[in-house]
Amino acid sequence: MEKKILFLDLDGTLLNDQKEITPGNREAMDLALAQGHRIVAASGRPLKSTLAQARRLGIGGAGCYVVAYNGGSIYDCSQGRTIRQSGLKPEALYRLCGEARRRNLYIQTYDREDVVIEPRCRKGNAIRYCAAIGLDWRVIGDVRRDLSGPPAKALLIDYQDRRPLEEMERWLRKELAEEADCFFSSRYFLEVVPAGTNKGSAVTELCRHLGIDLQNAVAVGDENNDVPMILAAGTGVAMANAVQAARDAADYITLRDNNHDGVGEVIRKFLL
Repeated sequence: MEKKILFLDLDGTLLNDQKEITPGNREAMDLALAQGHRIVAASGRPLKSTLAQARRLGIGGAGCYVVAYNGGSIYDCSQGRTIRQSGLKPEALYRLCGEARRRNLYIQTYDREDVVIEPRCRKGNAIRYCAAIGLDWRVIGDVRRDLSGPPAKALLIDYQDRRPLEEMERWLRKELAEEADCFFSSRYFLEVVPAGTNKGSAVTELCRHLGIDLQNAVAVGDENNDVPMILAAGTGVAMANAVQAARDAADYITLRDNNHDGVGEVIRKFLL
């Protein structure tokens, strides 16, 4: 069998509802790596958090890669170096933050590996988000002057009501369509990334970089932000617990969900 490259979303896919990896998934991944297949942890999380998770899960060494920020960063674990990094254009970020301010929406972005928020934003959202992914956060005065460089993404969060985020999504698609793409990565999170940046573009870029035919790429996900990845890979897989958009995009839907070795099912069916 030809060697494959497996792109795995983390939350809701590789990880169960307790944010842990099941023994069946771990065993299958170990077998895949032992047979020379490559594994990529693909997440909307920042690079530092995604890389820490990959190492904790045993997929942070040789033959392993990380896609972070929903495709904004691609990292080679064995070489310890970034393959690609993208960033939001400053003017697009300023307009986005201004509109979020006008609507009184919580928005965060990233400086190096820290989550950063404006003074007006609800600190409880930052605390909750950072506690879940193991990052630090801080308050900055102005995104125009206080960021060290263009951030890979921005994130709007509303843990109570999705409707304001849906209204913001419509504004983004109308007003910033040429500069940024947006999509939901969960019911609470509206992601904003540079135009053309997504997990699907990361699949294409990493396969090109490694000289792997896209037909030998398998991608597994469960959320709306996984759809481009599912469509880009030669074999696109949606988890049994996936949202309808991911299921509609997939070539295969697992019988098992993220709590019951769904990724192990994929590895045994398409890699081993």
